[in-house]
Amino acid sequence: MTDKDFIPSSYTTDIREGKVTYKSPSNIALVKYWGKKEHQIPANPSISLTLDTCATTTTLSYKKLKNKGSDFSFDLLFEGSPKEDFKPKISTFFKRTEPYMPFLKGYHFTIETSNSFPHSSGIASSASGMSALALCLMELERELNPHMDTDFFKRKASFLARLGSGSACRSIEGDMVQWGFHKDTLNSSDLYAIRYPYKVHPIFKNYQDTILLVDKGTKQVSSSLGHNLMHDHPFAEQRFDQAHKNLTKLKRVFEEGNLLEFIKIVESEALTLHAMMMTSMPYFILMKPNTLEIINKIWAFRASSKTHVCFTLDAGANVHVLYPENEKEEVYQFISNELVAYCENGQYICDQIGNGAKKL
Repeated sequence: MTDKDFIPSSYTTDIREGKVTYKSPSNIALVKYWGKKEHQIPANPSISLTLDTCATTTTLSYKKLKNKGSDFSFDLLFEGSPKEDFKPKISTFFKRTEPYMPFLKGYHFTIETSNSFPHSSGIASSASGMSALALCLMELERELNPHMDTDFFKRKASFLARLGSGSACRSIEGDMVQWGFHKDTLNSSDLYAIRYPYKVHPIFKNYQDTILLVDKGTKQVSSSLGHNLMHDHPFAEQRFDQAHKNLTKLKRVFEEGNLLEFIKIVESEALTLHAMMMTSMPYFILMKPNTLEIINKIWAFRASSKTHVCFTLDAGANVHVLYPENEKEEVYQFISNELVAYCENGQYICDQIGNGAKKL
């Protein structure tokens, strides 16, 4: 498919007003997306676990205007209160998506949104937030064009979510989602994410993710700036090649349930992401001393306990502790006894693999 396939030729129904609500989860990448081209196209493919507990719930109310406006008309409420500093991001999203949703200037929208996790807790809310909004808008488009099939609905929702936040395209479905063209993955695309199409061993079902909130402050470098620093990065091409190779390796790992190889790839990917930040120009370090303390504790515990606990990191200081459900009791005890002390105010979130967004 090309982006032109998402431009509607016409709508068959006239919708005056309505309301729709979606709950959409965040996700955590195993193979990291870092670096992008124009129009939110990824420089390398990525794969993620869709989360369950960490989610954004968005209600979109819409009312048709008497005359199509010259600009977008919307109000935004975050957890019940107006949130003016969120509005520029929504305006940018509308501008990027208008060619594919030509009805946008014909309605006034009220967007009411809230997160299941504490705001500024260090969990990326752009993935859950932008995917929830994209799904609400797609629900309106499906009313305008009732003949739309479900596969196209999900694909276009992912395509639109990507234009708001790259990783948001991976939050439409679950439980394992891949985004970005990869020669060894059937139907993979830079334009939207797909459910992982190959066999996955039962050990990866109900995988656990305990998120340790090491630092809840605002990041010193935005993700957008970090992605852009890959353009002239001396190690960029090697990194993009590594991501492709790791995705190829994971196909066999997922099929066989090889947790030892899974750990090697996932932890290497997390550290490579931060290595790219530390070797860009300007360079920066988002890990904190407690991030390193946690990593070392995980390594020591894994060696002594023979469990398969591992870590991954996003572009921040917080640590995602990943482990299979059959080791949950022992690993959770370790987290409570040894790792929570390194979290800001002792805060952490218990999550697991989820099944994607839901209409409420």
